[in-house]
Amino acid sequence: MYDCEGYVTRYGVKCTDGVTISQGAFADQNGARVPVVWMHIHDDVEAVLGHADLEARDDGVYGKISFNGTEAGIAAKELVSHGDVSAFSIHANRLTRNKFTNVVSHGNIKEVSLVLAGANPKAYIEKLNLTHSDDGDDDFDDANIFTAGGITLAHADEEKKEDPEVKDEDLKHEDQKKEENPEDNEKTVKDVLDTLNEEQQAAVAYIIGKALEEKGGSVEHNDDDDDEEDNPDMKHNVFDPENAAAPTLSHDDMQKILKDAKRLGSLKQAVLEHCEAGGDDAEALQDVIQHADGDYGVTNVGYLFPDARKMTNEPIFIQRDQTWVSQVMSKVHRTPFSRIKSIFADITEDEARAKGYIKGKLKKEEVFSLLKRTTTPTTIYKKQKMDRDDQLDITDFNVVAWLKSEMRMMLNEELARAILIGDGRLASSDDKINEQNIRPVWTDSELFTVKYPVTAGTSDAEHAKNFIKAVVKSRKLYKGSGNPDLYTTEDMLTEMLMLEDTTGRVIYDTVEKLRTALRVNSIVTIESMVGLTRSDDAGKTQALDALLVNLNDYNVGADKGGEVNMFDDFDIDYNQYKYLMETRCSGALTRPYAAIAFEAQKD
Repeated sequence: MYDCEGYVTRYGVKCTDGVTISQGAFADQNGARVPVVWMHIHDDVEAVLGHADLEARDDGVYGKISFNGTEAGIAAKELVSHGDVSAFSIHANRLTRNKFTNVVSHGNIKEVSLVLAGANPKAYIEKLNLTHSDDGDDDFDDANIFTAGGITLAHADEEKKEDPEVKDEDLKHEDQKKEENPEDNEKTVKDVLDTLNEEQQAAVAYIIGKALEEKGGSVEHNDDDDDEEDNPDMKHNVFDPENAAAPTLSHDDMQKILKDAKRLGSLKQAVLEHCEAGGDDAEALQDVIQHADGDYGVTNVGYLFPDARKMTNEPIFIQRDQTWVSQVMSKVHRTPFSRIKSIFADITEDEARAKGYIKGKLKKEEVFSLLKRTTTPTTIYKKQKMDRDDQLDITDFNVVAWLKSEMRMMLNEELARAILIGDGRLASSDDKINEQNIRPVWTDSELFTVKYPVTAGTSDAEHAKNFIKAVVKSRKLYKGSGNPDLYTTEDMLTEMLMLEDTTGRVIYDTVEKLRTALRVNSIVTIESMVGLTRSDDAGKTQALDALLVNLNDYNVGADKGGEVNMFDDFDIDYNQYKYLMETRCSGALTRPYAAIAFEAQKD
């Protein structure tokens, strides 16, 4: 028995970036079983909600989901059954794309995710990391492919629900009929009035009736059989000022106003536009509108308006770009102990060199010095609280799970920031992450991080050119392991990509070409790095441009496997739930000259 099912992706849909998943691209995964996780969280086993059995169909891949018995799995099952979460997303890798047709012909689905956003009934590829080649087919790493195909609980004892696909087809069929018979789309006044509810129809009749009653007018009918007795208001003495003819509202005007009200969504706005257009009836209608909030019309008409509806169940976080956080946390070296001791032997001095022997002379002993550094752990935490009454009153979504996801996300960001550039707080702050426990790569000693100057120049373009030269020239100073990564700002990356030669041609038209020129493994942009400065030993202000480092040389040590602990507590005195998420760890570079910090001196 599966807890829910539905299409996890569909074929033949052109994505927003022009890529199309061809039919049968995932056909070889028929019968495969993949994990189900939250929001593509791959680095936390607690995010695993269950598994999905995949079924390859002609129009896409169908998934049958079974949730596990963990707390997260039970919560996910509850959210799905309540209708709070209704969209699937897949994570696929080893994708093959034809660069001429932009069609993906093959890939492997690695996991199915429950996601919050999925209002588009079509599938689209959110992220593609393309690797270009000279042949017809390109391979690229992976992509998150979203689909809003609604997931429905599979209840054996309930009546089978209507297929949403069939419903959509029926709607399209009706639309086609309307296009084939455009005359049928013309609505009469009755058709427009029928779209209003009873209260709105009463309001329309009341407004028009009051206008005619107060001004002594009448609805004009083109009926030749009407006489004076039947229609006393149709004739008057033009020489009598007291009995002057009042403005009237014709049947055609009524029809036009009601049509405009349907188009504009507001009867009042339609009447106002009719008044602005002029006509014999404009005076009467304008008077009614002016008194709508007083003695005439419908007061507090806003009560009749429908309530505003939110687009998503959970509030959307306004946050910094956190793509770099997962890259940092996945690349650092980890140890199951938190107290790190690094010992180095300096054999670069002349005293440590091998020597030649002359017969009869004394042989000299080698001399070199030992260096030692110890790094101890510190605690990093995130604390939150919420009134129990509020928790009970929020029924649209699981507010506790939402809070915990925010806490974990911000804890990871803070730790990644402390590793690379420090937390940015003053040393006197009580919330400061001690830089003797989590040693930032940027401000580490010269033995570990080389400080390389960059000439700022008179313009951003000149600064970017000087920066590229500095990265290339400084490579001889790098003594870290492997090919390092370059961590910089989006502004610096943009300036480098905009550089032109003497003919006006862009020098680096892709990030890949720039990466090759800089001799780095990857270029990662960090929003938190913008505007960072420090004071050097000479009192000069140095602005950080970038960091060159392989984070495998940075060790994060934590006891008990570096687990992140979550604590829940209830304050009975204040009727509040309190939540605490924390980890205790240390961090430091473990190889000399393993990083280079590029800085531009501020005047």
